[in-house]
Amino acid sequence: MEITKNSIIGDLVAQDYRTASVFKKNNIDFCCNGNRSIQEACTTKNIDVDQLIHDLGNSTQQAANGAVDYKTWPLDLLADYIEKKHHRYVREKIQEITPYLRKIAQVHGGHHPELHDIEKLFSESAEELTNHMMKEEGILFPHIREMVKAHLAGNKVNAPFGTVQNPINMMMHEHNVEGERFRQIADLSNNYTTPADGCNTYRVSLAMLKEFEDDLHLHIHLENNILFPGALLMEQA
Repeated sequence: MEITKNSIIGDLVAQDYRTASVFKKNNIDFCCNGNRSIQEACTTKNIDVDQLIHDLGNSTQQAANGAVDYKTWPLDLLADYIEKKHHRYVREKIQEITPYLRKIAQVHGGHHPELHDIEKLFSESAEELTNHMMKEEGILFPHIREMVKAHLAGNKVNAPFGTVQNPINMMMHEHNVEGERFRQIADLSNNYTTPADGCNTYRVSLAMLKEFEDDLHLHIHLENNILFPGALLMEQA
């Protein structure tokens, strides 16, 4: 795989997910803002583009370590996987993380008022993500499954929303909102760093938030960079 300054970040991660670790290390968003070139991202972050390309090349030479090539999956299988793995994870972790954040905001909020902002942002994210996933599971994903069935049978499916591009645009906009929300959470928490006076509950809460964000990055990547482009190509075909 050739990697150049003009390579599009989202396409690169879609081809080889091992490159995601390099982008994460350099704080480069590969999911919501994955439509940028490597050069654009490096210019914005003031990063040495040649060094980044070198690191990306090294990442693709390492053992796959069980890395999955999601781009080869049928679209209906990928939609099922996103629902059963990532949507389920989001719902479970919302229930787990919410009381933790409430507790540390009550106990440590006096000395760390940013915890109240973090709790509020996560609460907003929980509500919006829940509604977002319901729309995907009730409208967009079933349509993609119907598209796959029709494609295999040589038929066409009429979308009640005109074109699949319409709900995709809405979902991608909502992805961008969540990406920005978690950038704020990361900034407020000093990139999920526990302060010196933080207790174990404080530490665990931030660790769970970091894990939640990491899962959300992969979740959004699978949709923005693989599932949605595949659905658009299938509709055009």
